[in-house]
Amino acid sequence: MLPKEEMQRYGYKIIDHIVDHFETQNSKKPVTIASREEMDSLLTEDLPDHPTPANEVLDFVMDQVIPNSSIVSHPKSYSFVPGPSNYISAMADTIATGFNIFSGGWAASPAAAELEIVVMNWLLKIFGFPTKKGGGIFTSGGSMANLTALVTARRIKCGQDFSKAIIYLSDQAHSSNIKAIKVIGFKKEQIRLIPTDLEFKVSLNKLKNVIAKDRLEGYQPFCIIASAGTTNTGTVDPMDEIANICEEENLWMHVDGAYGGAAILADKGKKLLKGIERADSLTVDPHKWFFQPYEMGCLLVKDHNWLSGTFSEKPEYLRDIEGNESEINFYDHGIQLTRRFRALKFYMSLKTFGLESFRKAIQYNIDLAEQTEDILRKSTYWEITSPATLAIINFRYHPIGHQLSEEELDRINQNISKKIVDSREAILVTTVLQGQIVLRMCLINPRTTINDIKSTLQQCEIYGKEELAIIAKETC
Repeated sequence: MLPKEEMQRYGYKIIDHIVDHFETQNSKKPVTIASREEMDSLLTEDLPDHPTPANEVLDFVMDQVIPNSSIVSHPKSYSFVPGPSNYISAMADTIATGFNIFSGGWAASPAAAELEIVVMNWLLKIFGFPTKKGGGIFTSGGSMANLTALVTARRIKCGQDFSKAIIYLSDQAHSSNIKAIKVIGFKKEQIRLIPTDLEFKVSLNKLKNVIAKDRLEGYQPFCIIASAGTTNTGTVDPMDEIANICEEENLWMHVDGAYGGAAILADKGKKLLKGIERADSLTVDPHKWFFQPYEMGCLLVKDHNWLSGTFSEKPEYLRDIEGNESEINFYDHGIQLTRRFRALKFYMSLKTFGLESFRKAIQYNIDLAEQTEDILRKSTYWEITSPATLAIINFRYHPIGHQLSEEELDRINQNISKKIVDSREAILVTTVLQGQIVLRMCLINPRTTINDIKSTLQQCEIYGKEELAIIAKETC
């Protein structure tokens, strides 16, 4: 153990690094590119038998490890789902880790359990779930939240035999749902991927047809997964209509709102998410659009007994710490027994900034994507492939006056992305929509400005013209 004064100096040094990161990240290049061979050469070493001075180890990490990690909180980190984070939550995580608080059971840390209940109730209220009967659990992310929801739905709707059970989701649903379905023992033949329409929403007619066909063939439809903000396009499935189908067919309605759920705090988001309160279970990811550091996902359910009835086990070594029914042991509500104190960072940041600050930030992001769409529509270089929806927009370089094939357009846009990333100026990658390679921006970072976007688009146009020149030479 380090002496007190050395611990203090060491801690101050780390805090200085973190503060400097928050102050200077906007001016850095967000992209890191390195091969496995390069990282092996830089970081691989023998198992250390002998001690190394703490500051020497810290200096090595700050000089070699941190700079070789992309900055996903950077204003020009547009791809995947950025992680804006915030300083208060980062410090809260430091407290939770520094005091090594076990947040699995009430007896070990009643205040941590109570704080998780408090924050969970805030979220239940935000999404229109019942606060007395409802409940939930904080997880590592949306993947574990979706998995926890589907295990719960399977038990309640199928019991012990799920051999004929069928689950439905759109072709735009997040891959974590497919992974979760496979992990909990369903075969490929029990998964129905429902095609989406031209707006990338699940086709209700096709959904109804498939459910009816499955029933006629002797299968057991049991769950529909609706998307509240798909990762590809930000699209929201029609919640009320899906809820009606679930009620008519006695199906579990799970909403994957890991990406878009937080948009309920903005006026436009609230309208798009109408009906989300009718779900049986809902995944949201505070480490996305609620601006929390990794890792923090969340599952909300209409009835907290659904979770305890699914996951509660009573081993002998826990029999003395069960408590009473009001003292929640969160290891009974999910898969993990050992759990870190995830609720603290969300609690401290909400208390510090207030919910209104979160509302303004989310509305800013939605408006920013719409401003970006306006810029693209007024340009002779760009074509919108999916309009701004919940701060996501998809577009491709398709200049007016050039007769380009689909193959050439795909090649140009793929190479624009590659050149932007290779320049390390921005994280801007492609996705595929209706068979076309397109550029995708996810704009949930409050630090991102319209000038950041304009400068990135200008650079993309330069690369696009370079690609046009190459194609012109090839066709001569």
